[in-house]
Amino acid sequence: MILVTGATGLNGGALVRLLSARGVPVRALVRDAARAAALAALPHVEIAVGDMARSETLAAPLKGVTRAMLISSSVPTMTEVQSTFIDAAKKAGVRHVIKLSGIIPDLKSAFRFGRMHGEIEKYLENSGLAFTHLRAGEFMHSYFRQVPMILGKGALFLPMEDARIASVDIDDIAAVAAAVLTGSGHEGKIYPLTGPEALTMTEVAQRLSVVAGKPVKYINVPPEDAKRAQLAAGVPPYLVDALGELFAERRKGGESHVWPTIAAVFKMKPTSFDQFAAKHAAIFRGEQPAPRL
Repeated sequence: MILVTGATGLNGGALVRLLSARGVPVRALVRDAARAAALAALPHVEIAVGDMARSETLAAPLKGVTRAMLISSSVPTMTEVQSTFIDAAKKAGVRHVIKLSGIIPDLKSAFRFGRMHGEIEKYLENSGLAFTHLRAGEFMHSYFRQVPMILGKGALFLPMEDARIASVDIDDIAAVAAAVLTGSGHEGKIYPLTGPEALTMTEVAQRLSVVAGKPVKYINVPPEDAKRAQLAAGVPPYLVDALGELFAERRKGGESHVWPTIAAVFKMKPTSFDQFAAKHAAIFRGEQPAPRL
């Protein structure tokens, strides 16, 4: 049995739906069964209720599981939450844990979630379990957060200067994760995942202009202005500070490298930003709501 954590989230949900469509039995770990009604209706999907931060709730969901996909939210307790799950998985006899990580995990990173991903990767490596790290670049879906500004002001307001970033479609991440979960030979491997190009925000805005049906321009925002706007919008201060650290790394080119992993290792054609934008054109035109991020 395969277990997917974070199953009601964007990445976990995409993976569960893909496995279901391929006829692969999968157990979806959720904290609230009521939020998983759509997943429960899918064929080959079993819903298991448990909290990754509470090991006593994980014994039943992990029973009979041989491979687990480890995904959780970026929260202050992410290291503790994922480490607790790793311990529970080992105790339950899980053989292989596949971790969704960040593209720049580093124990000395100035970006707090980069440090956390580095700590969790190391913890998993030292656990005695077989592991695979999927190091994903910026999610293309993160641009859904810009839809209100695209619709209201025809602009992207981001503190990126002229830096490039290599984004990845979450459907490509799900396809890679499914290949690892159902295949062999991936133990002990680290797979950096990006799309096929690194774009500036001006280039992103140009591509969004095409699908939005209106001009979209990029406005470079000073980091302090971005921070004030996020706080005014109700973003928690901890996350605002984390975003400041992240964009500082991006401005230095920390996420600009294009990795060929999806094509070279998994023989799949990675989704370009043009393809992503076209696929979700109705969202960028305001005709459909964006999924919850």
